[in-house]
Amino acid sequence: MGNMIEINSDNFEAEVLNGGGVSLVDFSATWCGPCKALAPTIEELAGEYREKGVKIGKCDVDESGDIAARYGIMSVPTILFFKDGEKVDTMMGNQPKNSIQAKIDALLA
Repeated sequence: MGNMIEINSDNFEAEVLNGGGVSLVDFSATWCGPCKALAPTIEELAGEYREKGVKIGKCDVDESGDIAARYGIMSVPTILFFKDGEKVDTMMGNQPKNSIQAKIDALLA
């Protein structure tokens, strides 16, 4: 997984809700084609933003259905953006890297 954090039911609260700062969680599934297409972009962003303190992780909806249900994830991939533990934005579907970067940069500003 490289620079990405594996987000699951055991660490979601500590990593995302109580972690402070900006976090991005990519909700995906192993059987999802668009999720697989998005994965390299998410990995690149995790490396690029690690030194800026942005936590970027992937959450498998099949393994952590409780988190997906909590945030009303109905389709994958869905990206949720958090700032200081609060969900502040959502993107659905396979997104271009520059669109995701723009959202992260706006939260860091």
